Amino acid sequence: MSIPESVQSTETISPPLAGTVRKPGLILAFLSIAGFMTFLDVSIVNVALPTIEDKLDISATRLPYVVTTYGMLLGGFLLLCGRLADTYGRRLMLQTGLTLFALSSLMAGLAQESVMLIVARGLQGLGAAFIATSALSLLTNSFPEGPERNKALGVWGALSGLAAVAGVTLGGLLTDGPGWRWIFFINVPIGLLGAFLAPSVVAESRAAQRSSSFDIAGAVALTAGLVVLIFSLGQTVDDSDPPVGRTAAGFAVSALLLAAFLLIERRARDPLITLGIFRRPSLRAANLAAVLLLGNVVTLFFFASLFMQQVLDYSPLRTGLAYVPLAAVVAVGAGVAAQLVTKVPAKLVLMIGLLLTGGGMLLLWRAPVDSSYPVDLLPAFLVTGLGLGLSFVPIQVVAFTGVREHESGLAAGLINTSQEVGGAIGLAVAATYAFRNLAELTDRAHGGPELVHQARSDVFHDAFLTGVIFVAAAFLVTLVLLPLIRPEDAPDPSTLPG
Repeated sequence: MSIPESVQSTETISPPLAGTVRKPGLILAFLSIAGFMTFLDVSIVNVALPTIEDKLDISATRLPYVVTTYGMLLGGFLLLCGRLADTYGRRLMLQTGLTLFALSSLMAGLAQESVMLIVARGLQGLGAAFIATSALSLLTNSFPEGPERNKALGVWGALSGLAAVAGVTLGGLLTDGPGWRWIFFINVPIGLLGAFLAPSVVAESRAAQRSSSFDIAGAVALTAGLVVLIFSLGQTVDDSDPPVGRTAAGFAVSALLLAAFLLIERRARDPLITLGIFRRPSLRAANLAAVLLLGNVVTLFFFASLFMQQVLDYSPLRTGLAYVPLAAVVAVGAGVAAQLVTKVPAKLVLMIGLLLTGGGMLLLWRAPVDSSYPVDLLPAFLVTGLGLGLSFVPIQVVAFTGVREHESGLAAGLINTSQEVGGAIGLAVAATYAFRNLAELTDRAHGGPELVHQARSDVFHDAFLTGVIFVAAAFLVTLVLLPLIRPEDAPDPSTLPG
């Protein structure tokens, strides 16, 4: 998924500070590769999860943290990292992010137990937040507004979409080949080399009007509150059977941190999020729908990867290749949606997309324990993929409808934060529900291999059903809360950042 121009100031941008002549093609390639690496790591780990679970002896209930911690740190710090890049220099923050991403990838690859891996994934997410915001700000600042910038943003968006396919496929290749640790090791030379070469490729730039204060307290409170929430959800089904009081305390701490975030934003001199922007009904509904839709997307990739490998006995490579038709039809659906939203209200396009997505998830929910790929999985992937493609574009369009020019950076940051945070929270909720009876199913499975497969299948089907509920909730939000916006009043999707 792409991360649009989430944090760049849209009012006044200073010219690059360096005086050397830069090659536009080289700049575009360099920044796109940097962004591609962060997008790749959202999906590359999914196919390797069953192997990681086995090799590090991670319990099934803790496995989602490998995915959610990355997404939560990435989403929670997007806005702050963009502010830091605008003030201290986008290239400097890009180098910081690349270095942090490389070193945390090394830490993840060397992990010998779950805590080290999960912490490393969180640091990767923080590094990715620096990279994504700085790289896209540098890209838009390096190309003049008009056809050149639109072409550059088109390449960025295409590569970020390709990363979803490349991630699951490359994850399968590496896991089947040199081993799962190489899905992390591969980032180390790329990140360090990128940090070293950045000064010779891109000029430094900063916003002409820079903030003198940073809402670090707000970013920390938001991210900490969401992380505590996710880990508290995990505690409800953890194998160690923690005391009820400790779990309740976790939820209470999460609520206090999130309340503190709202209070900080109301009083901060330069808040991360100007809460008044939520008075716009289209933006409010789009962000809520994005949280729910991405909750389904991350749940789909996580549990479908486990289903194919642990129930259907697919190899990691075969699992990665199984996703290719899904990703291809997402691109087709997005192309169709981009044309439709210029002719019919985006709300109608989004509702059709959500109906198809929910239908595809229902097909996965009904997939038998001996599923055939052509008969059971491929139709589900094609329907789901088409629905997702038809949904992503109108959500972006309505998120920007009615937004003033000086608010566009905040609106972009919000929709991307909603996507990343929604994916993390959605997976945490789905895992909590799916693993609620794990101990009982494990006891039941002691009767033989067939019962083991059936028990696992029951868990994964419950997760797919949770995904259906997410999509149904997004449909209701769209139906009830999203205004019917005429195409002539909506922004052209080709002009949206990312």
